[in-house]
Amino acid sequence: MPVRLSSLARGLTSETAFTVLAMARALKAQGKDVVELEIGDSPFPSTPYAKQAGILAIEENKTGYCPSLGLPEFREAAARFLKEEFRIPVGAENIVVASGAKPFEQYFAEAFLDPGDGVLIFSPQFPTYVPNLERRGARAVLAPLSPERQFRPSAEAVERFLAEDPQPRAIFLNSPHNPTGGVATADDLAAIAQVATRGDLVVFSDEPYCHMVWSGRHESILAQPGMLERTVAAYTFSKSYSMSGWRIGFAASSPEVVAAFGKLINTTASCSPPLAQHAAKAALELDKETRDNYMARFEEKVNRLCRGLATIEGFIAPKPAGTFYVFPDVRTVCNRLGLTSHGLALYFLEGADPKFGVACLGGECFGETGAGFLRFSCAEPDERIDQAVAFIPTALDRPEAIKAYKDANPQHVLAKPYAIG
Repeated sequence: MPVRLSSLARGLTSETAFTVLAMARALKAQGKDVVELEIGDSPFPSTPYAKQAGILAIEENKTGYCPSLGLPEFREAAARFLKEEFRIPVGAENIVVASGAKPFEQYFAEAFLDPGDGVLIFSPQFPTYVPNLERRGARAVLAPLSPERQFRPSAEAVERFLAEDPQPRAIFLNSPHNPTGGVATADDLAAIAQVATRGDLVVFSDEPYCHMVWSGRHESILAQPGMLERTVAAYTFSKSYSMSGWRIGFAASSPEVVAAFGKLINTTASCSPPLAQHAAKAALELDKETRDNYMARFEEKVNRLCRGLATIEGFIAPKPAGTFYVFPDVRTVCNRLGLTSHGLALYFLEGADPKFGVACLGGECFGETGAGFLRFSCAEPDERIDQAVAFIPTALDRPEAIKAYKDANPQHVLAKPYAIG
């Protein structure tokens, strides 16, 4: 008899980027040449002082338990970083450490949400937001982002949420935004903060791409008056310092919220690895030059990919305001081929050529609002990005391969054309 799983486990969805990553790696293991533009990872090595500090921590046997909130010296360094870089008035008492930014989604939900609570999420959205709400029985209320507003969140959507939702409780913000690359301005966040404080809302501010801003500067709602007490802002070392495998990050909030998170960490993960915290502290204090060099190189990759995709008929690929993702509008192409955008992405990977493929993601992997778009990351060497761009027009000009893929994968056939305009 098969084991009986809980309703939560049976219904839980996972991040599609990792599903497509597994498909790409399986094809590569079979000998297929695949350019991987699906996963949001860095092609650069971890920053040098971080690596040195991590190795030294191991050699000095700093490998046991540490406080659940994090090492005091790392929390102090994180607070200094937020004050100096983003004008956020915090101290060590406002900092809590976890294994990247993603765990704070769950901790936020557990600390603030009760069954039936409504949570406003600007969509398309990072795929793990909704599952982490569902763990608590909370409801995701989706507000669409639009290219006409450069995919920036609006206070008007928060006003509607407060007016129409029966149990409004929280907002999830993500800026710079994955997958669209939209960046909220200080005015956007000030307006949202004014509404949030009137409505007694709490905010989860997801900021892993804080150094990948190509237009304007990074702003955090945490810096807005009155928001420190009602906001959790999460940061990671995965993007800025190329430390994704170290699994280390931190969040900032009020001391009361930090203490509550410490209990949640204590009863689940115990603590984050101290060796990773020593590495992260060194990154904050000593690796700024390398970090800024990496960010400049990422912007060059974004420019390169945008220029290339914009030459493809039917692709509309403006430069994002931030992140290392390009989010082209491919509705015209999908309508012409009769494929969903995720079907188009998987066709580039699986069906266009037996020896070569490009891995990217359909926009609906980030919610139905993303349908008709593709997300490409820039996490490959420049020559591989060029190979991918050169391959796509060839793949689109293979009607027999497209028909064969649709016949073999009817789930990816477009039921009705995407609306345009």
